[in-house]
Formats: sequence, structure tokens, C-alpha cells
Amino acid sequence: MTKTAFKLSIGSTLFFAIHLAAIAAFFVKPDLTCILLCAGLFLIRKFGITGGYHRYFSHRSFKTFRWFQFVLAWLGGMSAQKGALWWAAHHRHHHQHSDQEDDVHSVKQQGFYWAHVGWILAPDYNDYDAKRVKDLTKFPELVFIDKYHFIPPTVLALACYLIAGLPGFLWGFCLSTVILYHTTFAINSFCHLFGKRRYETGESSKNSLILAIVTLGEGWHNNHHYYPHCARQGFFWWEIDPTYYVLRALKFVGIVHEIKEPSQKVIEGKEATAALG
Repeated sequence: MTKTAFKLSIGSTLFFAIHLAAIAAFFVKPDLTCILLCAGLFLIRKFGITGGYHRYFSHRSFKTFRWFQFVLAWLGGMSAQKGALWWAAHHRHHHQHSDQEDDVHSVKQQGFYWAHVGWILAPDYNDYDAKRVKDLTKFPELVFIDKYHFIPPTVLALACYLIAGLPGFLWGFCLSTVILYHTTFAINSFCHLFGKRRYETGESSKNSLILAIVTLGEGWHNNHHYYPHCARQGFFWWEIDPTYYVLRALKFVGIVHEIKEPSQKVIEGKEATAALG
């Protein structure tokens, strides 16, 4: 067995084991603490993915202090979706090659299963091109937490167990993590199959209110592919975008700044930057 295959075996085993543990949670009666852990950790970690891994690390759509940059990397890391540099490198590659042959997770090219979860489990993408995230690799703390990406979820799993025992671990960590997985993956799969298109982007992205609600605003995927550089993905007031609302609140208290907004030309479909160079 090769070293790469061994990594895949461990990763796949842990991935499916946490799914089994999430199923087991339904056979363990939760108390209020467990339910609050499940819901609260879903929301906190989902923002770590949407506001941190996606809108900050992948697209640099706002600025913040170095200490909060690390906080975002830790919050996203607790989701057990590898490190911020790995996530951002592959996501930037996706935008540059969306629905083309080189796209890492294209429904059009490789089918639903591959786009949703197959590519995550494949050994081909254990590594990433560091040149794609050279703006991030200059921070040694980000490189460290990316290399040892198992630390944040392990610490969180232990904390859930110490707080509420086995039910806390199963409900607060395992079930919450699996829900995080598939709501995140749904943007790569369902949001390229179902929904409405406002803009012509040269690929298959679509907008979905339902997915926007369960992913804190990521469901406005066609908007995002049309103009990926802004922090706001719900371009209109009726397009619910909780991640953007949190970023605005963080700006109000001085933690983030220079939030990139879509211009009127962008909203009207007169300007686009559909790919990241």
C-alpha cells in the first residue's frame, strides 16, 4: 500500500466512522445541553467555513487583524474539513476551472457523487498547490494549523465529551459535523443542479433560497460565481445572507474592515469576474 493510499484509508475510515456515530446519536436520548451543543456548534463552525474558509481565505473579500485571521482558521478547522490553506487552494482552482475538465468537483464533468463527496475521499487531492495560496503561506501559524488540521476537531470532540459525556460527543460533535459536511458539500453538488440562474457565468451555478438558509447564505451560488470577490452573496435585500450580516456586525465592532460589496454594475449584470486568476 502506498503512502497516499494509506492516507486515504485513514481519512475514509474516519469519515465513515463519524457518519456511523451520527446515526448512533439518534439511539441516545439527548438533554438540552446536547441539543444546544449540536445547534450552536453547527452555526459557529458553519460561519468558520462560510465567513472564514470561503469568503476570507479563498476570496479575501474583507480584511481583518492577524489574531482574528487565526480565529477564523481555528473555527473552520473545527469542522473537520482539513486546513484553511488546503480548502482555499482547491476552491480557487475550482473557480478558475469551474465545470471544465480540470475542475476538482464538477457535477457536469464527473457526476453528482464525485462533486458532492467523492473528490474529498480521493487521494488525488490530499495535497494542494501552495502557489495558489502564497498570500496565506507567509503566516507560519496558518501553515502550522493547516499541517496539523486534526488538532481543532480533536480538541472540540474532547470538549463535547467533557461537557456532556457520550451524548455530548455524539450529538454535539458527530451529528453536528456530519450536518456541516453535507450542507457544505451541497453547494458543490445541488447548487449546480437545482435552482435559478440570474447571471450567465459560463458554468452551471444556480441560486437556491433553501440552501442559502441552511448554509448561512452560500446558496446564492450563481451570484457568487458571477462576482466571487465580494463578501456579500445575497445581492438583493430579500436574498438572505446570514454570513454577510455577521461580517457587518464584526465591522461595526471593529474586528473586520474593508468588506467588498457588489457594485450596482455587478448587480445589474454589467460587470463580472467569474474566475480567479
